[in-house]
Amino acid sequence: MKRLLVAGHARIFQICRCFRQGEFGSRHLPEFTMLEWYRAEADYRDLMSECEELVTALAQDLDMPEGLIRGGRTIDIRKPWERLMLEEAFERYAPVSLDEALAVGTFDELMAFEVEPRLSMDRPVFICDFPVSLGALARRNSGNPEVAERFELYIGGLELVNAFSELTDAGEQRERFLKEEAKRRAMGKRPYPMPEKFLHDLAKMPESAGAALGMDRLVMLFTGAEEIGDVVAFRPEEL
Repeated sequence: MKRLLVAGHARIFQICRCFRQGEFGSRHLPEFTMLEWYRAEADYRDLMSECEELVTALAQDLDMPEGLIRGGRTIDIRKPWERLMLEEAFERYAPVSLDEALAVGTFDELMAFEVEPRLSMDRPVFICDFPVSLGALARRNSGNPEVAERFELYIGGLELVNAFSELTDAGEQRERFLKEEAKRRAMGKRPYPMPEKFLHDLAKMPESAGAALGMDRLVMLFTGAEEIGDVVAFRPEEL
């Protein structure tokens, strides 16, 4: 889709099936549906506004303008929603700082078990400005080059959207790919080929932003379902 931006398609989207090996639980399935969209001449702040508009418009169309119900609680979706920096989220909710968590390799664990459960259940919140090491395809923030312009949207305890301002520096993107590939090789994992056609086109890509939204989780929010398996035709064990 990023190469389509290069070709001049300034506003594009797709809804597609995605697969992740080994993921299964109340919020994860190995096969799921994703809405992905990109805009030229936009950044992650524009996509935050689009997320607000998307969810509130759906609520209006479904005659749920007052909010969503999840776990017996009402989620107030009136705009604007909170923007909370990832570093600040760790200061509020985690036992150690973000830098400490990254240094000792406990970021994922603390994010899942300390930070996410404590995010507001009554209002949507954007967790934004991730360290560059956690923003593989996101551009650096011009005001603070130590963070990437990436956000995750949480509603009712569910991570719904992952989005960022696109990195358009082909040289920096190649360096990031090479660092990740070195980590994979050090762990004994199968190497990936370098996406040369993508890197070639990236040099001509306009300033843009892209977002990925979990459709199954969106249905969970609007139906009040507690498990993702309740909103798909068949759970994996039923196939």
